[in-house]
Amino acid sequence: MRLRWVAYGILVLLFASCGSTKTIKKQKKKGVKVVVEPKPIKLPSVQQNKHIKSLERTGRRLNRNTLNYIRKWAPLAVREMHTYKIPASITLAQGILESGSGKSQLAAKSKNHFGIKCHTGWKGGRVYHDDDARGECFRKYQFVESSYEDHSKFLTQRRRYAFLFSYGSKNYKKWAKGLKKAGYATDPKYPRKLISLIENYELYKFDDVRKKDLKYVDAKPKKQKPKKVKASRRYTVKRGDTLYSISRRFGMTVNDLKQINGLRSNTISIGQELKID
Repeated sequence: MRLRWVAYGILVLLFASCGSTKTIKKQKKKGVKVVVEPKPIKLPSVQQNKHIKSLERTGRRLNRNTLNYIRKWAPLAVREMHTYKIPASITLAQGILESGSGKSQLAAKSKNHFGIKCHTGWKGGRVYHDDDARGECFRKYQFVESSYEDHSKFLTQRRRYAFLFSYGSKNYKKWAKGLKKAGYATDPKYPRKLISLIENYELYKFDDVRKKDLKYVDAKPKKQKPKKVKASRRYTVKRGDTLYSISRRFGMTVNDLKQINGLRSNTISIGQELKID
């Protein structure tokens, strides 16, 4: 009798373990989500090269890496401004500050230019890096462009940043102070650092770039209607017709009529088709 109960208990345990294994597999499968990042597209100039040359003429000591960063990513910051209403100056300044002008380890290896951590619900790539604490989880991207768009969505989709958008896209000082107030960074000097970058490198000028002045290459080109080919008119020669009479009827010269039809003489026959134009 005891042997029966022992055997029964073993069977129950086996079935229970099998059932739990299946449940775990389903949960893992359900949680998998492949994040596909769109390939970057070429953006039009926002006169960033002219902007850099103007800064260089001032004679101020400016960081070469920062100037190169502005030259490369200013068009993207402007596009994000027109899409999400975040000042281009703020986006650029944050990108410069958070990524060390694109030279930080996080930016170089993970294309993360804004120091955005994984947070709950992040399904993309991950990398672990020491920040406020050791081994913190940061988002990893395939393209820098994805980092910029994710930064815009990060600010627009979280309630704690909602008040920033009441400042408009040209009040970079309020935005800088508001980002610290909303908890984007723990550094008490964060607003001052952003404002200093914006003013030293005159990033506020990119806030004035109007959307109507840009012709984005990602816009779908209008389909051109194929040109209709005009069919050439033809005339069938009747009794009594001559090249002269036909040419007069259609406002042509005899030579034009002969050339169009490849005629070497003035001889034509009844029923012959002639091209008129």
